[in-house]
Amino acid sequence: MSIPYYFDYHRRDNDDDKDDADNLNFRKNLPSSSQKTPTKKVFENKVNSEKVKSSHMTFSSKNYEFLFQEPSESESDETMWNVSDFPHNDRWNSVDTEPAGPSKTVSPGLPDIETVSEKELSQLSQIQPLIFNYSSQSAMKDCLKTLQKKEEYDIIREFLELEEMPLLDDINSGNELLNKDKNRYRDILPYDSTRVPLGKNKNYINASYIRIVNYEEEYFYIATQGPLPETIEDFWQMVIENNCNVIAMITREIEGGVIKCHSYWPISLKEPLELKHFRILLENCQITQYFIIRVFQIVKKSTGMSHCVKHLQFTKWPDHGTPASADFFIKYVRYVRKSHLTGPLVVHCSAGVGRTGVFICVDVVFCAIEKNYSFNIMNIVTQMRRQRYGMIQTKEQYQFCYEIVLEVLQTLLALS
Repeated sequence: MSIPYYFDYHRRDNDDDKDDADNLNFRKNLPSSSQKTPTKKVFENKVNSEKVKSSHMTFSSKNYEFLFQEPSESESDETMWNVSDFPHNDRWNSVDTEPAGPSKTVSPGLPDIETVSEKELSQLSQIQPLIFNYSSQSAMKDCLKTLQKKEEYDIIREFLELEEMPLLDDINSGNELLNKDKNRYRDILPYDSTRVPLGKNKNYINASYIRIVNYEEEYFYIATQGPLPETIEDFWQMVIENNCNVIAMITREIEGGVIKCHSYWPISLKEPLELKHFRILLENCQITQYFIIRVFQIVKKSTGMSHCVKHLQFTKWPDHGTPASADFFIKYVRYVRKSHLTGPLVVHCSAGVGRTGVFICVDVVFCAIEKNYSFNIMNIVTQMRRQRYGMIQTKEQYQFCYEIVLEVLQTLLALS
């Protein structure tokens, strides 16, 4: 069986989506998603691993059978901390500071929250395909050789072809004057056809449904921007209405002195975040070397019903760059996937397209490998861009999707 390829590339001007019509004039005061941090030269930031000898990889549509494991990482200094011990800072000025289940009634006591060790994360990153035999190993070796022959030029060419994709749908809702203050960046707006509607009136939030199809499997996400102070209530409404139990946050609140995402959660066990319609309670928190685990109960004030959400914040990815450690990100992605139970998986960075796109792409690839499906990175990114404009912003990020998969495959072959 082959993966269908849907490519519809047309040349476009890079500024097509920026203030080129009278109804966009109000957006001039908003920052652009591309002007905050200078982008590094493509391929300049390499993955920190001796095993990565090449960044050239893609997958044909042959049905390869895979199995690979991830080597253990050095023990981290992950700790369990009680957030009530920390001083209460203003939630807008925060700087870096289980499986969750479906909706349920608030319990009077705190749940049992298990800490996650680095050893467990290393084991989790060892993706186990359904079939592992001589034939699958042989196919994987052939595939790896093909990937290693891929030139950097080919990866750049793929990304430039993706950049030529035009706007594929209207963005009227995001352009309405009423919604001006709900967009973090003037050039990142959701398509009308895939935007996430809120409530009976289908109110606006800068968020998009993303559905990726690979063979018979469909992977369902919400890609969204980091909440603004005035969209925090909307964000939690979206989480509740879509029955989401996991939020993957791939940014720090402030990077390089610039606010990338406003803190939309309480920082103390003793003091919940009170919104108009919701009360957000922090039940526990764990800090690892490269991501933070928070567990929230979201209480709907009108009914008293609550929803348990696991919030996973990756803290080792610079804006417009790539993580220094592929191992860290592999473990993070796999832990997010393990934690997911209900609803679409909510993913956000600052704009909700760059790091968010890389996460979704890599997550789909890992799931495909786990189920012995072949995959094609360009096809996955094409599907994403048809549903939210500009997913994966830089060549550097696009290359990292390839590098991280190569790291995984090389590790498996070395162990096998």
